[in-house]
Amino acid sequence: MPGAELPLDAVSIAIVVLGAVIAGFTTGVAGFGTGLVASGLWFHALPAAMVPPLVVLASVLAQIAGLFGVRRAFNLRAAAPLLAGGLIGVPFGVAALAIAPPTIIRTGVALFLIAYALFQFLASTPRTIGGTGGAPADVIVGAAGGFLGGFAGLSGPVPLIWLQLRGGASDAQRAIYQPFNLLVLGFAAAAMAIAGQLTWQVLTVALICLPATMASAWAGVQVYGRISQSTFRRVVLMLLLLSGTILLAQTLLR
Repeated sequence: MPGAELPLDAVSIAIVVLGAVIAGFTTGVAGFGTGLVASGLWFHALPAAMVPPLVVLASVLAQIAGLFGVRRAFNLRAAAPLLAGGLIGVPFGVAALAIAPPTIIRTGVALFLIAYALFQFLASTPRTIGGTGGAPADVIVGAAGGFLGGFAGLSGPVPLIWLQLRGGASDAQRAIYQPFNLLVLGFAAAAMAIAGQLTWQVLTVALICLPATMASAWAGVQVYGRISQSTFRRVVLMLLLLSGTILLAQTLLR
């Protein structure tokens, strides 16, 4: 409540800001990863209940910065099924956050990310599925991403992997999953606010670290514009592998 002491010392603030900088830059380069990267540091510096809403707020700002890098490739028609599914999934994720321990879901997501990244790294050529499943499959994938976004701020990995499997240019993929992340996480932030999870402590920490997230995300966008499509693919796979490893380590060490 207002007037209560914020549970942060100078070292904790430094860790929080460092997480914000690294996460923002990662999102600027790859188009996702704010929560996956930042939470690894933020769980060490903040009470656990503060991390999911702070991740969502940081992700929204980083996605806004990242959208400028691919705004010319945006295709609303291609993104619509994923967006619709995301809006369906978010309320269920927010509701699950209030009643279910995240350990099982986080472990499952971690193992999936590790397995997918290793499979694609070891494949001689990228594996794709084209348009298999059409729009209904996109809606289902969007709902899964929305659920994970509302539950843990992890809206990005599932749609990103799906779009990689669909194939196509990196700009075209980002121009779908970045608006998806922005919409889903914006919706999740509103739902968390209604549920009372955006406390004054969370907003205070956000004011401290989110400017760093925005600035570093913009720097990451500039780097993205200078790398090749093959390099971008390897960066994304490496980030997925790292993200899965971080999630699994967080689960096992608690």
